[in-house]
Amino acid sequence: MNSESIFGYVLKTIRKKQKVSQEELAFRSNLDRTYISMLERGIHQPTLNSLLAIASALEMKASELVALVEAEMRK
Repeated sequence: MNSESIFGYVLKTIRKKQKVSQEELAFRSNLDRTYISMLERGIHQPTLNSLLAIASALEMKASELVALVEAEMRK
């Protein structure tokens, strides 16, 4: 799996665990819902600003989100 797909998998897993819709996550992070969808499907990589906004919207540090992606990549 490539890093885009792994990031998408981790993002979707966290979002669903928190019972947040793509639309709600998009609203909280001030991003477009279709962008969130493309991230989750591994079509796009997040920019640093997007990563920070998404992490904040999920009430976690960006470093925690990146660490989860890194851990998944090691599997």
